[in-house]
Amino acid sequence: MDNGVTINDIPRLPAVMAYLSAFLAMVRKELIVLARYPVEFVASFGQVFLIVAIFTLGGRTFAATQAGGAAGGGLSSSTSGVVVYGFVLFMFLSDTLWTIGYNVRHEQVQGTLEQLYLSPASKFATLVSRVTNTLLWTGLLTLTASGLMVAMIGRLPVENPLLGAYLLLMSLAGTFGVGFAFAGLTLRIKETAQTTANLLQFALLVLCANFFPFSALPPLLRAVSRLIPLAYAVDAFRSVLMGFPPGFPELASFPIEVAIVTLFGLGMPILGYWLYRRAELHARRTGSLGAY
Repeated sequence: MDNGVTINDIPRLPAVMAYLSAFLAMVRKELIVLARYPVEFVASFGQVFLIVAIFTLGGRTFAATQAGGAAGGGLSSSTSGVVVYGFVLFMFLSDTLWTIGYNVRHEQVQGTLEQLYLSPASKFATLVSRVTNTLLWTGLLTLTASGLMVAMIGRLPVENPLLGAYLLLMSLAGTFGVGFAFAGLTLRIKETAQTTANLLQFALLVLCANFFPFSALPPLLRAVSRLIPLAYAVDAFRSVLMGFPPGFPELASFPIEVAIVTLFGLGMPILGYWLYRRAELHARRTGSLGAY
């Protein structure tokens, strides 16, 4: 009887179920580890609120207060959009570097990475499980912190939500690809990875202008920003949701930015995972997978 499943498909079904089972187990493991450190859990919320306060107050220096906002202490809607929407992408980038990238190094130090790679578990599922954790936890932090920023800054423009959601999806996919590549780099540079993550995080914070317009950057740094796909993601994402105010987008025309962000979202996960696999194979051949 034809039920839509061919004979050739039957052997694949157990493999798919095994992959899903391993993936869900890895996601559960990541969430359990997160829940086992309640102090760090609470501290992460406190850290986000400090970041919100610092950069929200700093954002006031980059735009004049509107007449209506002056009385209420708020900023213009364009400035609030620049700060809040840039903050959303910064949060995901920052947590991706640490949760996906540096945590590979953390497992290496703990002594569990080598055992994981000696098992038949899917290596791709290992990385994707970290993505799931980032989406859940960072998404919750971002929603909470964005609400606080809106309360501090004032009205937040929300235009073109469907197009904004597409750009956010492509931006996150590309960001996770960066995380895959950085995870491979941590296998090469080992303890230096922590310093590299800090430098990369703050360099991209400035060059991608997450909390201020690109026009605030000196011409030389703005030229460097045009070489970074994530900068176009920030520019396009907040320009769309702000309803394209005068002067936005800043780096290129909107169709060009959409094309760059789409290529970034589709190509970077593939490139990042390829780089990670090469670093993993190198670590296996040299016997450094379990060394720290």
